[in-house]
Amino acid sequence: MLLRRFYYSLKPFLPQELRLSMRRWRARSLLPRVKDVWPIHEAAGKAHDGWPGWPEGRQFAFVLSHDIEDRGGLEKCRQLASLEMDAGFRSSFNFIPEGGYRVPADLRRWLVANKFEVGVHDLHHDGKLYHSQLEFRRHAGRINQYLREWEADGFRSGFMLRNLGWLHDLEILYDASTFDTDPFEPQPQGAGTIFPFWVPAPSISAPANSSLSAGGEMATGYLHPPSATLHPRPSAGSGYVELPYTLPQDSTMFLVLRLRNADVWKRKLDWLAERGGMALLDTHPDYMRFDGVRPSFVDYDAAIYREFLEFVKTRYHGRYWHALPREVARYACEWGCSSPQAFKAFASVACA
Repeated sequence: MLLRRFYYSLKPFLPQELRLSMRRWRARSLLPRVKDVWPIHEAAGKAHDGWPGWPEGRQFAFVLSHDIEDRGGLEKCRQLASLEMDAGFRSSFNFIPEGGYRVPADLRRWLVANKFEVGVHDLHHDGKLYHSQLEFRRHAGRINQYLREWEADGFRSGFMLRNLGWLHDLEILYDASTFDTDPFEPQPQGAGTIFPFWVPAPSISAPANSSLSAGGEMATGYLHPPSATLHPRPSAGSGYVELPYTLPQDSTMFLVLRLRNADVWKRKLDWLAERGGMALLDTHPDYMRFDGVRPSFVDYDAAIYREFLEFVKTRYHGRYWHALPREVARYACEWGCSSPQAFKAFASVACA
């Protein structure tokens, strides 16, 4: 943790080329040692006890989300949204409220009018959100203002840093700062599940085989109903739904590992579909290169993403539930509330 804090203190002064070279060197040394758990971790494929499956009997859920990190990514949002609409998909765009750009209200309105979702991505995106709980609570007040202003239900931390216990200070339906398995992240412990799970507030009684660590981190993830009746979102203070991403990030695949196609996404999707899980993808328009733009060392051809969407449509036509993150979170809440016995402790979560 101290090393991580030191790095994010220096990060603004390190050239992007150097930072990416450091990540590539680390990934090359790590890859041979994680092949048993990345991109597929077999233990994460077990469904929750009593899991009813997805709406309309669909085999798996397919969920798209994007994190916009800088002004360049902001300027590509409409291009990316248009690409998805042309392919018949919708997604969530997560914006940094107080980062290196300001989010135009007309862009948010345009996305919502076209049936996309808008979420909040960190506050400053500087890696310092979790330096202390006191500081986090101070920032939480600002984040909640943006959640209300943007009418957003979801949150995702920068760099996938997280403390699931502290996130109860946010007024959210769901968080999306975890993953089933991703050893290349700065906080590499995975959620160990390809299904959404419930993170109860500390005041909510937990099953005997689940626990919260002394620092407020989830030691075991589990689904636990906020009440005995159906609700579109949890009651205030009861907890939130966690949506781990289960398809590798585009930055890891194309910038760090320097892959040249979507084969890893396809292989992982086949595995997710076989197990009836949630295929949730997090990509970044910042790194996508659209037609007519000269290639650089920090981008990849958006045609790879387009081709993957076409693969999903063709190979799994009629078999997946395509939903926005908020729709998946609401479904998880409704299922748990309708069957109090459904939420049994199961998913191993190590988010220290």
